[in-house]
Formats: sequence, C-alpha cells, structure tokens
Amino acid sequence: MGSMEMGLEETNLSNQSTMEMKLNRQMKKKKKKTKSRNFLISRLGCFRFDGGVSTAETPDSDGGFSVEAGSGGRRDHSPPTHLVVMVNGIIGSAQNWRYVAKQFVKAYPNDVIVHCSESNSSMLTFDGVDVMGKRLADEVICVVDSHPNLRKISFVGHSLGGLIARYAIAVLYNKQDVIIKNGNENGECGKIETQISSLEDKLRRNIAGLEPVNFITSATPHLGCRGHKQVPVFCGFYAMEKLASRASWLLGKTGRHLFLSDCDDGKPPLLLRMSTDYEDLKFISALKLFKRRVAYANTRFDHLVGWSSSSLRRRKELPNHRNFQKNAKYPHVVNEEKPNAQNSHEEFSLEAKVAKGKISEMEETMIRGLTRMSWERVDVSFSGSIQRLLAHNTIQVKTRCINYDGADVIQHTVDNFQL
Repeated sequence: MGSMEMGLEETNLSNQSTMEMKLNRQMKKKKKKTKSRNFLISRLGCFRFDGGVSTAETPDSDGGFSVEAGSGGRRDHSPPTHLVVMVNGIIGSAQNWRYVAKQFVKAYPNDVIVHCSESNSSMLTFDGVDVMGKRLADEVICVVDSHPNLRKISFVGHSLGGLIARYAIAVLYNKQDVIIKNGNENGECGKIETQISSLEDKLRRNIAGLEPVNFITSATPHLGCRGHKQVPVFCGFYAMEKLASRASWLLGKTGRHLFLSDCDDGKPPLLLRMSTDYEDLKFISALKLFKRRVAYANTRFDHLVGWSSSSLRRRKELPNHRNFQKNAKYPHVVNEEKPNAQNSHEEFSLEAKVAKGKISEMEETMIRGLTRMSWERVDVSFSGSIQRLLAHNTIQVKTRCINYDGADVIQHTVDNFQL
C-alpha cells in the first residue's frame, strides 16, 4: 500500500508540474500577443484610442468645425477664452487638423477652443492668397461673434495656410468688427467696420478685437516657389524651375502668387507686398502684434517647400546638418533657434526690386521685411523614418495612420504654446 500511495503521489506531482508548465507557456504566449498587439496599435495611429480629456466637436454650416473640451474635461464650467484658428494648405480641408486640434484641447481643456477653418478647402485653394485671406478673415469674425467670451487669438497654418493666415490678419488688424446677424434662415454674418478712434484703443492693437498671442506656420513657402531650390522636387535644375514658373497658371491665381508672376494693375507681386505694410493692408504691423512667431520647417524630404523658404532664412544661413542634435522627447526636432530680429528700419522700393527682375533680390526683400520682427525657428528632420518621403504632410500629421511619425512635432508645438 505504501508503494502504491507513493506512486500515486509522484503521478499527481508530475501532472501538477505538467499543468504548471502548460499554464506558463500559455501566459507567455498571451503576453507576447498582447505586446505584439500593443506595438501594432502604437505604430498604426489611426487605430489608437484617445485617452484622457474628452473632446467635443461642433460642426459649422460651411463644413469646418470647432473642437473644445467636453463637459467632463474641464475643471470649471467657464467657457474657453483663447481661440486657435487652424488653416489648411493647398487642396486641403478642415479634416487635416483633426489630430492636432484634439491634442491642443487635451493639453489646455479650460483655456482653448480650436477652430479648423473650411472657408478655403479643396479647389477653393486655387483662388489666390488674397481672396482666401479675405474669406478666412470673414470666417474668423463669424467665429468670434459666436463666442463672446473670447479674449485671445492664435493662428496655426500649414503650407499655403501660413500665407493665407498672414493675409487674413492684415485684414483683421486694428479694427473693431461689429457683427450683425442677418434675420434670414442661413444666419449669414454681416459686419460693420468702425475705425478705432480713441487714443486708448489705438494703443491697444488687436486682431479681430482679440489679443494676438501665437502665430505658427509649418512648411509654409514664405518666400514663394520661384527662387532657386525653393521647390525641392525640381532638384535644383534651372530649366525645370523656369518651366514650372511658366506653368504656374495651372494652379490658378494661387500659382501666380506662389511663383511671383502676378502683376495686378502694375503692382509688385503679392508675396512681395506682404513683406511690408502696403497701402491699407498692414501685413508687418499685424504680424508684430503677436507675442510669438514660430516657423517649423522640414530640413529634408519636403518635395514641395524648400527649407530656406519655410524657415525664413537665406540659404547661407541654414544650419549645418552635422550640428543637429537628437531630442529624446521630440526625436524629429533636430534644431531650435531662439527669436532673433534684425531690427532693420531700412526703407526700400518694392517697385524698384520688381523692375530689376531678379528673383534673388525679391527674395532678399521678403526676408528683410519678414525678419524685422523676431521668429522662433524649429527645424524638423524625418531622416530614418519610413514616412520621410511624405515629410510635407507628416510635419502636420495630416492623416494620422499615414503621418503618425510627426506626432512628436505636434507635441512640441503644443508644449511650447503660449496661453
């Protein structure tokens, strides 16, 4: 009996050991699957679920939308006071900003409401920078009118959107806009513009009646596309650049503006005019009002906008790639340049620059005009990323599941945003 009991006991121990080994193998397989699944989810951004602060979207009649924190995401019930206007690039739409808008709202749930503009979407982006700038200005006025608690305003523009925003702020500069809701069903906004008269109001400059804070551009062709190597896809071949300039009409009025080939009523090209206070549009004075001006630029692999154009630098001023440093928190941000204004008050004739017909001189004029005020410059590189050939859109995270590597650049924008 003793030997039988010992045999049974050994058998039970053996079975128990076998069961434990099977359970351990199953647990390891489960952990491996979970780890693999989490890795895939982390890489495929379009399948990730947002945690933390809930967001609420309010659609507009024109197809745009505003994003703010949901009722459960705010510490208090007072409405946000800081409007962030996001402006898309060529053939873009408000949907391009969905990821970015949510990151802003989650970071500052009590402070910001983000409006993703839709007044210049799709084929409307061929209508010209001036036309689009006026449309954006009208859209901003309507948004401000519908949110009476707003006190501050910031702009974030991607690619062409940066130029549109620069024109719009000149339209909105230093005017008190009184919005009147029409009594019709579509609720269109009308406005009566009254010039500021009192000395106190003159000293308190504003944009659409709000205090301007951040003006941020990302991969924006501030110097246009006509200059040498300003459109990298042409690989620096002068013949291709010249041919593209002649074919700029294919992009409508916008194309002529970008390639500096417009000549409205004998005036200088629009982008050249936008580098100074021209007639009744105070392009530079409006930009100077903002507490921060930031230019994010791709150093490589942006086939549409050159590094010098998007970073507002002369080519000889571009940093050496060998001096780039990796940032653990923002791995694709390789260089940050603190604000530095030239403080030049030199007067120059735009007409004289155009008469000489040299693109290099027009570029120099634009750089001098735009750098009279300080700019923060943030250089971005997606070198080593599988998405580097899509750098122009990745810097914006235009489509989350395709351009997810740009998320750290967006986080950098959010973290350095001034309320």
